[in-house]
Amino acid sequence: MERRRVVVTGVGAVTPLGNDAETSWENAKNGVNGVKELTRLNPDDFPVKIAAELKDFDVEKYIEKKEARKMDRFTHYAIAGAEMALNDADFKIDDSNAERVGVWIGSGIGGMETFETQYDTYINRGLRRVSPFFVPMMIPDMASGQVSIRFGAKGINTATVTACATGTNSIGDAFKVIERGDADVMITGGSEAPITKMSLAGFCANKALSLNPDPETACRPFDKDRDGFIIGEGAGIVILEEYEHAKARGAKIYAEVVGYGSTSDAHHITAPAPNGEGAARSMKQALKDAGIKPEEVDYINAHGTSTGYNDEFETAAVKTVFGEHAYKLAVSSTKSMTGHTLGASGGIEAIFSILTIRDSVIPPTIHLEHPDPLCDLDYVANQSRKQDVSIVMSNSFGFGGHNATLVFKKITE
Repeated sequence: MERRRVVVTGVGAVTPLGNDAETSWENAKNGVNGVKELTRLNPDDFPVKIAAELKDFDVEKYIEKKEARKMDRFTHYAIAGAEMALNDADFKIDDSNAERVGVWIGSGIGGMETFETQYDTYINRGLRRVSPFFVPMMIPDMASGQVSIRFGAKGINTATVTACATGTNSIGDAFKVIERGDADVMITGGSEAPITKMSLAGFCANKALSLNPDPETACRPFDKDRDGFIIGEGAGIVILEEYEHAKARGAKIYAEVVGYGSTSDAHHITAPAPNGEGAARSMKQALKDAGIKPEEVDYINAHGTSTGYNDEFETAAVKTVFGEHAYKLAVSSTKSMTGHTLGASGGIEAIFSILTIRDSVIPPTIHLEHPDPLCDLDYVANQSRKQDVSIVMSNSFGFGGHNATLVFKKITE
């Protein structure tokens, strides 16, 4: 079966660095720190005092107030990202194409805030006061469902839940839908609104979060003084399109999606496999799928969470896959600026990877002052780098042993 080419024609995002993709990207290039003091919750209730929150996001720009009340925040973010991405692609869904347009948007934990507030309502006010919208607000597939309903996409409509690999798996699986001919256009990515009481309590309990109270030093991937990740929120949505379909309508093309890998550690519910064995297989699988040699890769947007094992084992995995070339390619973690947006991170980082190719600028890993001796690659420390980039790899790894990798390439005829 002939593989159809797949390209990116639109991007949309809401992140701790900005309420659209271009603002987020400009801030990422400039090394802006999106981590600030925790305001969504009372910091006195938690050992964690900082977070990467959205700033001044106005849901009513995208959804009427009455309708917004029937949705969790992760769905708000997904709809905003999808609307911006469709507008950026200059693509309208109508009766002539709706059945060939699909939606694949995932969320790692879905409507956690809805669950908490409705449980409080049930306990304090009784069953009769629980919202009839409780279940459809909470379930993780509803971002995808609401985007499909809102924009009229009638093709495949599904959602991935693979923890922190969710966004990358979603885009990779959507890529395969178009490649095999089951759709011409896919609205895809990840969305997350995890800054809630129980979510923060859970991550504090399993000691995954940084306890550093200083927003200017806490999120420091690959630094020997790192002590955990910073929780973030947002969405990253891209429009994938079959190449000839995009060309026929004169669409602008950001980059081509050429490879996807997805593996399991089969090791532990939270800890990565030793030396990043599963991550290495994911990267190798993505390179094989793309038909690309390791030495052709210019830049890796790393998972880079600022946790001890993750940064060390991802570095080891890169060395396994790339050999000597590992020391020649650039690697950076944009989570150093956005925090860890969990299921949204793969979508946001896919956008940053694509825009790296467009602008020939590699975003930095900020706060990298004291490199971990075990993390000895070129992490583009603290300042962005002007460099021609043709091929980018983006990694995401999640609780449960999920590994996912995408490869993007500068478009050629």
